[in-house]
Amino acid sequence: MDAYDKGSDARQGQGQGQGQGRPGGEAGREGTGETAAEPAGATEPAGATEPAEPAGAAEPGEPAEPGRPAERAAAVERAGAVGAAAGASGPVGTSADVQVAVADGAAGAAGVATCEDAGPAGALLATGPTAVTGPTGVAALSPRYQVGAVVALAVVAVAVCAHIGLVFLHVAPSNTLTKQHGSVVDEWVFPEFEQNWKLFAPNPLQQNVSVQLRAEVSTADGEIRTTRWYDLSAEDGRAIDGNPLPSHTQQNELRRAWDFFVASHDSEDRPVGVRGTLSETYLRRIALLRLDRGGAAGPGDVVERVQYRSRTTNVEPPPWSGEKVSDRPTVRELPWWSVAAENRGSRAGKAGQSGQAAQEGGAA
Repeated sequence: MDAYDKGSDARQGQGQGQGQGRPGGEAGREGTGETAAEPAGATEPAGATEPAEPAGAAEPGEPAEPGRPAERAAAVERAGAVGAAAGASGPVGTSADVQVAVADGAAGAAGVATCEDAGPAGALLATGPTAVTGPTGVAALSPRYQVGAVVALAVVAVAVCAHIGLVFLHVAPSNTLTKQHGSVVDEWVFPEFEQNWKLFAPNPLQQNVSVQLRAEVSTADGEIRTTRWYDLSAEDGRAIDGNPLPSHTQQNELRRAWDFFVASHDSEDRPVGVRGTLSETYLRRIALLRLDRGGAAGPGDVVERVQYRSRTTNVEPPPWSGEKVSDRPTVRELPWWSVAAENRGSRAGKAGQSGQAAQEGGAA
């Protein structure tokens, strides 16, 4: 007991001695409950502060929660590094600031996890401002360009509706609108947008029609010579064959002109009404164009008359039909037509062009 008491007194004495020997003469007041202030160097270094555990971290032995990316652990490590740097470089006694920085880093990591748990919207917020997309399409334009785009779309829509309506009136049966505005419909539809029902007819075309042409040419010596027969249909066929984009002229000009003539003439090749005369004029002009293209008239020669003929052959039916048709061609030869009026007009036009060119040359 004495030894124990002495040991106790010795400890008390040592405590008092230490209190007296401290710098500044401060002694611990155990009796009053006051404690001496710890020196500034007694605090634990900031690097020794344990970083806050990230929100949602899995306990040892438990499987990691799926869907939590590795960014949370990286955020906690960055927060710990920031806290360590603050404790190492900041003034003495800033351990509380370090703890606040670490807590902020952990809260940021927990916020990232919370945003990601919230679904696609939360993931969008977590990715930062660069992930937020603005308006696209017409909405991204300025108000002035938006008005222009709306006006352009409206014009296109009106044009498409008008075209569809006119084509419908063209193919529809005769009605009040077509009787009152038939000329407007025809002007819009012909010749580019013409529609017909031959593809769906009960008896589609079953014949091959070949249109041929020859001419009488007066030479510079005053003689008259007759050219050979030019197969115009064969020329168009050669121009179309192998051409992925044949012209409308090559496909339909001659065919439609001949159909127009046949429909507007009787069996004696006499025109029926004004349309018959118009069809003859149309064929004359086509004849002059084709002869000039083929070089039928040489230098100084003039085409005086032209003559058409057609050669029609039946298409052989399929073997399973049992239908019998004649394989002999049918030839229809038209009378000679004078083209003096057309030639006078063309010569006058050429003369006018040459005179205008001469005047321009003299003025130059």
